[in-house]
Amino acid sequence: MAYDLEANKKNAIEFYRTAYMGKPAEAVQKYVGEEYIQHNPDVENGKEGLIDYFERMAREYPDKDIEFVRIVAEGDLVALHTHQTWPGNEKYITMDFLRFDQQGKIVEHWDAIQKIPKESKSGNTMY
Repeated sequence: MAYDLEANKKNAIEFYRTAYMGKPAEAVQKYVGEEYIQHNPDVENGKEGLIDYFERMAREYPDKDIEFVRIVAEGDLVALHTHQTWPGNEKYITMDFLRFDQQGKIVEHWDAIQKIPKESKSGNTMY
């Protein structure tokens, strides 16, 4: 099965940006398939869990921001490497993996988040 990697990358960014910036129901309607499997332990499984989580984030943290640093696609997966800034200028790095179905819709999600430390023993940044 061949996947449209460029379309999936574009749709992954738009899905995440739309949900993150406070319109998760719109993101689900446009970009999510029939099922949605969630692997983040802080978010309930399914579409409603995703919507509830991002609506709460929009209410509690309206001034957050996101930058997409890297986007990699292979097969049915897209990986997003992001830089997030939250209120109080707290900065986080996230890595999200989204699995797409054959219709180009998102059906599964995994992620990891880490606060960006003030110092790095390696001298390298998180990006």
